[in-house]
Amino acid sequence: MSEALLTLRDVRIGDVSTGIDVVRGVSATLERGRALGIVGESGSGKTLTCRAVLGVLPELFAVTGGSIELLGNDVATLDAKGWQALRGARIGAVFQDPGSYLNPSIPVGRQIAEVVRVRGGLRGAAVRARVLELFATVHLRDPEVVFHKYVHELSGGMLQRILIAGAIALEPDILIADEATTALDVTVQAEILDLLVELQQRTGLSLVVVSHDLAVVAQLCDDVLVLRDGVVVEHGSARHVLHDPQHEYTRLLVEEHERYGLERFLTTEGEAA
Repeated sequence: MSEALLTLRDVRIGDVSTGIDVVRGVSATLERGRALGIVGESGSGKTLTCRAVLGVLPELFAVTGGSIELLGNDVATLDAKGWQALRGARIGAVFQDPGSYLNPSIPVGRQIAEVVRVRGGLRGAAVRARVLELFATVHLRDPEVVFHKYVHELSGGMLQRILIAGAIALEPDILIADEATTALDVTVQAEILDLLVELQQRTGLSLVVVSHDLAVVAQLCDDVLVLRDGVVVEHGSARHVLHDPQHEYTRLLVEEHERYGLERFLTTEGEAA
């Protein structure tokens, strides 16, 4: 039987300053080894939903209804110690604009080494060896050289690979990729997507892929959740949602994105099916 690692049941997220729910009734399940895509335009509630899963909602926002079960835990019952045991160790995340999540004054290798040392429990030479291994895993050329580089010396694609290396350092069960390729050019975006597919196939990693780009979702995801104005308008297998969208909004998204390469992925996926 398949194992559900993440279950959202009728989740509502509200702005506590206004009392208005901005995400209203999201339900979805992520099973081990599968990828769930969450799509929709800016402001649809994609990132808020993921931040609720991670327990890092912005100030003045809170889960106001429903439930989130993460790796067997009701997140509403987790205290700081409980979150510490999950974040990074069993669920990781990478976001858009990787440079803003790294310290510009410290070499990137030392930053990932700190994760490995503090959270992974490694010491001495084993720390550096693990970081170089992670850099090689995410296909960074010359890991030894990159280890000593600063943020300003690296490209956006390299920085995103470094963030992915940090996110998988403790071998989590789930990785959330929230618009992780949006700021990258097309060639680098394809390389990062291929890397995520490789990691999933090699390790059994489960993915939550947040994107406004249906071509990204078509390439990576088994299931798709379409959000509009905080409400789920369509939910199902990627094949059914993208090949035969039922909701007018989903059809509009598909039509708008076909000219950016979605048709190629739909054709490839359809032939494979």
